[in-house]
Amino acid sequence: MRRSLTFLLLALLALAGAAAVVWALNVRDEPDVSGPASAAPPDASQVARGAYLARAGNCMACHTARGGEPYAGGRSIETPFGAVHTSNLTPDAQSGLGNWSAAQFWRAMHNGRSRDGRLLVPAFPYTSFTQITREDSDALFAYLRSLPAVFQPNQPHALRFPFDSQAALAVWRALYFKPAAYTPQAARSAEWNRGAYLVQGLGHCSACHSARNALGATTGGLDLAGGLIPMQNWYAPSLTSPHEAGVADWPIQDIVSLLKTGVSARGSVAGPMAGVVLGSTQYLSANDLQAMAQYLKDLPPSAARAPSPAVAQAPAGTAPAVGAKLYEQHCAQCHGKNGEGVAGAYPALAGNRAVTMPQTANLVQIVLNGGFAPATEGNPRPYGMPPFVLVLSDADIAAVLTHLRQSWGNQAGGVTALDVNRIRANQGR
Repeated sequence: MRRSLTFLLLALLALAGAAAVVWALNVRDEPDVSGPASAAPPDASQVARGAYLARAGNCMACHTARGGEPYAGGRSIETPFGAVHTSNLTPDAQSGLGNWSAAQFWRAMHNGRSRDGRLLVPAFPYTSFTQITREDSDALFAYLRSLPAVFQPNQPHALRFPFDSQAALAVWRALYFKPAAYTPQAARSAEWNRGAYLVQGLGHCSACHSARNALGATTGGLDLAGGLIPMQNWYAPSLTSPHEAGVADWPIQDIVSLLKTGVSARGSVAGPMAGVVLGSTQYLSANDLQAMAQYLKDLPPSAARAPSPAVAQAPAGTAPAVGAKLYEQHCAQCHGKNGEGVAGAYPALAGNRAVTMPQTANLVQIVLNGGFAPATEGNPRPYGMPPFVLVLSDADIAAVLTHLRQSWGNQAGGVTALDVNRIRANQGR
């Protein structure tokens, strides 16, 4: 009996200790949010700055449902743990931010807590937004308060147990989140620091360009070393690898052009990044794009895998020969007989690292669903590639992609029908 009571007491003490640790870790750096919401009208210049920052953070992309009012929320975002529904950011008093104060909004951005103190799901990337300044948070809040109020009640998340609990969020935060602020590096220029602030903070680039562990946390922090975007089956390539999307050897102007227009002399964007350019980076100032380009150019190189060695050409009738025939029938008219492409229109496939990098998900996605650059002011009528989802089988797509990856000097491993099927089977999920 005494031994049982001892074990029970120890268990209770352990639970109490764990609760204390989790509580302490989740209230550190907690700002003071006491006081009523301010009724003072926002300053016009502050609103304009907030509108610009909302573009930099691409806030509308998530907080606007398809066909819905801007910033009124309601978009469902699938995650490995269930669906998350984005919140109403308009100044509606019942369903939006109408009763929030600037301090409470800052706490949400910096600490990941809602107005009532609830822990926010990290699908809202406060792990990156925590770095923005209070001044920028206040400007963003002023802009959101200036929007037309839209009554649209927030939907509860549809997360699976235990991920739907505040206790689970507290443990996750204790393991993976610490409120922070961007600290300028004295050894770097003001331009570089501005770029780092935008990329690491409001731009939240690591949300896509970093790998995630089983609990959804980025495994390398803000390393930008590439990662598969959960539920989307697109790979956000490493921004530090010369074999993927590193830009260390690019001229600054080519990086700026890519972010501004979606195309440049060195490459173009497609997939989720096309949406980022369309809704966000094309609207940034020349100075901010230059700063981001400088920061990205100076990222330390990673040890990402290089393409696998070349393989010997197979005789006619084998899969490589089938791939060559399919290429001639469906691809050569635009991309050229030898994968040379057409400058300003169709990308070259020979020597294209998007073709040869080890991760092949993006290639499969583009062949299945088409490849489209964003329509921007600098490139209002971009060329696109039609989808082949109803034209080519899994085996056909695998064969033609293997041909691309092993022709014209390209040296990369093959693609299997199973690789294609995995992505085709998850379309729309």
